[in-house]
Formats: sequence, structure tokens, C-alpha cells
Amino acid sequence: MKKTNWFRINVLKEEQWLNGFLQQGYKITKVTSWCSGFVFEKTSQPYVVRIDCQKAMKKEAFEEYKLMYEDFGWSYLQGSRSSGKHYWQKVSEGQEADQLFSDRQSTKNYYKQLMNYSLMFALPFFVLSCIIFQQGTLSPDNMYLARGLWDMEGSLFWKAFLFETPFALLRLFCPLIVIGSAILSLSAYYEYRKLQQQV
Repeated sequence: MKKTNWFRINVLKEEQWLNGFLQQGYKITKVTSWCSGFVFEKTSQPYVVRIDCQKAMKKEAFEEYKLMYEDFGWSYLQGSRSSGKHYWQKVSEGQEADQLFSDRQSTKNYYKQLMNYSLMFALPFFVLSCIIFQQGTLSPDNMYLARGLWDMEGSLFWKAFLFETPFALLRLFCPLIVIGSAILSLSAYYEYRKLQQQV
């Protein structure tokens, strides 16, 4: 079975989404990062998946990183040593054993890296949003590029309006990505602060 998750801004939600399929008796056999695609295979064992966010690593550090989790039964699905998300999967052994991080400091570091990942992900979209905002493209008159749209009447107006609406909404894509990333970063910061106060 193949599934695609195009809106992968929120790593925690993506992890929940993937584990929803695994709880139905599947395991992930392939992850395609460039199109957010996942290939699932039916299995008799319960599996769990975790997503870790890491900064760029040298080759030796990357191999050590993988080896450390593989020693605890995790299998590496996909990721890049140049930074970003790393997908891990293993046969479920219970709540405690199904976590990537066993101590509070590691969990704090995870939420800190998640904050950084979401902010870095949002940065190019923020720049594009500023350019779009500066050009005044977000006003209704400028979002719809069909000439004379607002002067049309009747069914001609509705046909042109409905045709142009998807393209107008695409102009909102960058600001929406920035908002989504900011929400993810704030939620990661909240979890990080909560763990810091428990010390």
C-alpha cells in the first residue's frame, strides 16, 4: 500500500499519522523524501515509527548515530546526514521501549532540534512571503490576475472567479507554511520549557 503525506510541516503529527497505519497491522518498507511517499506492507507484528531531527553530521558521526539506535533494535528507514528528518522503525515492545529517548536531557534536545528544524524550514518561505507582501499580492485585487475579473457579471464572472481561485490560493501557500512552522516551533518550545521546569 502506498500513501503520500504532502503537508509534513508538523513532525509530531506526521509521526502520529504514520503510527496510525502501523497500528492497523502495517510496517513501512520504503520512504521517499522528495515526494513524501511511504510504502506499507502488511505484517503480523506490531511496529512503531519515530522521527528524529538532526543537524548535519560528518560521515563517522552519522554512522555512530545510526549504530547507536540499531543496537536498541531500531531499523533506519530514511534520512540524510546533511540534516533534517530521520525515520526509525522497530517492532513495538511497549510504551517505554518504543521511545527514541530514554532520559529527560535527550528529550529536551529533541524538542530543541525540532524547534530549529521548523524555523529553518520556514525561513525561505518567510522570505518569499515578505516579497509577496511587499508587492501587495495578498490583496484580493492582486491575487486574482484575470484582467477585468471584477468588472465581469453573471456566469462569466463565476466561471473566471472559480477558475482563478486555486491560483489565488497558491499565492497564500508561503504565508501558510510560515504560520504552520511557527506553530510547530512554539509547540516544541512549550514542551522544551515544560521539561526544563521539571528539572
